Amino acid sequence: MNAFENHLEKYAELVIRIGVNLQPGQILFIESPLETAELTRKIVKKAYQAGAKYVEVHWDDEQVTRARFEHAPDDSFSYYPEWKARMMEQLSEGYGALLNIKVPDPDLYRGIDSNKVTTASKAAAVARQTFQGYVRNKKFSWCLIKAPTKAWASMVFPELPEVERVPAMWDTVFRMNRVYHEDPVAEWKLHIEQLKQARRRLNEKKYKELRYRAPGTDLTLELPERHVWMGGEASNDLGVSFVANMPTEEVYSLPKRSGVNGTVRSTKPLNLNGRLVDRFSLTFKDGKVVDYTAEVGLEHLKSLLETDEGATYLGEVALVPHQSPISNMNRVFYNTGVDENASCHLALGSAYPFTIEGGTKMSKEELLACGANTSLAHVDFMIGSAELDIDGVLPDGTVEPVFRKGDWAL
Repeated sequence: MNAFENHLEKYAELVIRIGVNLQPGQILFIESPLETAELTRKIVKKAYQAGAKYVEVHWDDEQVTRARFEHAPDDSFSYYPEWKARMMEQLSEGYGALLNIKVPDPDLYRGIDSNKVTTASKAAAVARQTFQGYVRNKKFSWCLIKAPTKAWASMVFPELPEVERVPAMWDTVFRMNRVYHEDPVAEWKLHIEQLKQARRRLNEKKYKELRYRAPGTDLTLELPERHVWMGGEASNDLGVSFVANMPTEEVYSLPKRSGVNGTVRSTKPLNLNGRLVDRFSLTFKDGKVVDYTAEVGLEHLKSLLETDEGATYLGEVALVPHQSPISNMNRVFYNTGVDENASCHLALGSAYPFTIEGGTKMSKEELLACGANTSLAHVDFMIGSAELDIDGVLPDGTVEPVFRKGDWAL
């Protein structure tokens, strides 16, 4: 076994043992690009060695996806197969595990009518509402991971000769996931504990408000009285822990739906389902987006905000120090699952119910009453930099630094 295959084996084991934390007798569903087949096959092998009852792989081919948008009739885009939505619901209800190798090509929909993409995205979101509710309530174990494709590697490493780009991307994926350590599983357990310590500090503080200041950003964000900071790992309905995103460097909670005021400016490009949005700003009043700009992809940002009423409000606030492993790579990855772990970020759309006390048992109306946002959408966007300062307001009104120049000040 050469060095690369050894690292690939370690990565596959890490995904099974830490990511989805697969249990004996469990079913695993994998969504994988065709290009990452070598990794996927190793993950399947590791899953069965861990006692999986059955592993199903759904192969994704972006050329097939694009062919639909180039050639399908207009009524295709408002259609989403009910059987496909129900399949994911059954997986969740049976406490199976989902692994998604998520690496969308930022140029996938270049030249495609934006309305087609928007219609298809909304149709999928509507059909998958029940399943997404299971995701957001941590009913079952799920994990999003990254692996190189030619398109993604070429976007991230355009300065390298083409033959070197995918190997460079593999090296980066291994580094950001701590695969090069002698015992990656032990290293991840230590990392998870460090994130838990950060969230414990924030939960003890019980800030009622966060104030953001940076170039282009002047934002005040209230936190609901019963907010909870999360990060590192979560537990499903059966009490089994899992890591929803690999890599992960964030601790996160939810803003008060009606309590966001001011303007925030993005600091990294946003890959919005294969459509790029960059150098954009959002202005909020009483929680709602009342103005927005974008130098790139304004029409895509507009379509996101028009998803539903909740898409114009925030559902997540996340803190990531600028001096952190992915940020220190000093590279834009055009993949939210990576870039959000190099930067403080916010999310438009639905809150995670588990970020408010008792939220997983609440109805939509109860969540709204407690200050949590609900929506078909949940889209993270990056706002962190070495110039970001954040102050926290304690229950007694005392103001103290939380971040200074992009890093923890607590």
